[in-house]
Amino acid sequence: MVEAYCVKCKKKGQKMKEAMMTQTSRGGYMAKGKCPDCGTSMCAMMSKENAEKAMKSGEAKKAF
Repeated sequence: MVEAYCVKCKKKGQKMKEAMMTQTSRGGYMAKGKCPDCGTSMCAMMSKENAEKAMKSGEAKKAF
């Protein structure tokens, strides 16, 4: 699963649910999803290798 920081819960390493991989305007990769505890939107910046690995394993869907 893709891990990110939840601003509302203040928990590090939350496993993001419904993760969607997007590409920024500058060419970077970002995972967007929901917090499993409170449902708040979360995002995490990722490297190209980690983004491709998450999409290949099925942890995140491609949204670009």
